[in-house]
Amino acid sequence: MKNLKIQWILGGIALLVLPLVLQYFGNAWVRIADLALLYVMLALGLNIVVGYAGLLDLGYVAFYAVGAYMFGLLASPHLADNFAWFAAQFPTGLHMSLWMVIPLALVLAACTGVLLGIPVLKLRGDYLAIVTLGFGEIIRIFMNNLDHPVNITNGPKGLGQIDSVKIFGLDLGKRLELFGYDINSVTLYYYLFLFLVLVTILVCYRLQDSRIGRAWMAIREDEIAAKAMGINTRNMKLLAFGMGASFGGVAGAMFAAFQGFVSPESFSLMESVMIVAMVVLGGIGHIPGVILGAVLLSALPEVLRYVAGPLQAMTDGRLDSSILRQLLIALAMIIVMLLRPRGLWPAPEHGKSLAQKS
Repeated sequence: MKNLKIQWILGGIALLVLPLVLQYFGNAWVRIADLALLYVMLALGLNIVVGYAGLLDLGYVAFYAVGAYMFGLLASPHLADNFAWFAAQFPTGLHMSLWMVIPLALVLAACTGVLLGIPVLKLRGDYLAIVTLGFGEIIRIFMNNLDHPVNITNGPKGLGQIDSVKIFGLDLGKRLELFGYDINSVTLYYYLFLFLVLVTILVCYRLQDSRIGRAWMAIREDEIAAKAMGINTRNMKLLAFGMGASFGGVAGAMFAAFQGFVSPESFSLMESVMIVAMVVLGGIGHIPGVILGAVLLSALPEVLRYVAGPLQAMTDGRLDSSILRQLLIALAMIIVMLLRPRGLWPAPEHGKSLAQKS
């Protein structure tokens, strides 16, 4: 028990020191760590839907987009520039604080998740995957075309001039000097994202061990048996969609603040596929495995930039480096799935193969 506590303390110190070490190698590496934390939030949210409730969702990026565009509209001058009635009330735009942004993103994305869940309650497997995939694409197409006749999303040009996050007067978009040591903006965002990820992990663990979590797992294993045992499968499925979507909405809002710009290109089908791959590759339903899968798949494409360049030079530039990166990622995923079909870090006890504890 004592060794476990020491391991947790050392792990916590390593996470706190990590961005300060990465700063010496360039802000690009800290930025990779920031995006990895955002993907961890997304993967944990999708794990509620796919891992706990067993509902295959290929349109999860839609909730990411909803959160990002919500923050983009509320924290930029776009609405004031395009709507006279709004400019009369808020001439420079509505610049909301973090304490209002996170609850709003959570509630809005959860409501969107429930709206998606209502028409697909009776669908499972391939049919559910196709419908959710279509939902994700519909949201992206809406964002891409809602610039006329009324300019709401600014279409393919995207939303810019989005505010950075401010906490107790501290602007995370600006460099901070502390005791003569410079802390970059990306490092400040790292600590905010790390805090949100820790809260997400805590919520996921509490849900997993709660009556709601056990009801989701019962539905995943056998929906008919769960219904016969008195579980309201309709409400439980809607709750799974809503809870999973809420994490995606918060991650989307943080992404918009971090980037300062959002456009429909950031929410393509490939993003949804990658988030599903993170959950499956790490280990469906197992929180540590999902975190591992999210970190690996979010950081691997960036790390492989340094491998794809020399490989491209070996082919005299015949192969594009981005194609080589995707090829290497695909090969790595195929090898892992062949060698570890249940994921890199699967749950020790899962589903009907549950071992009886002595």
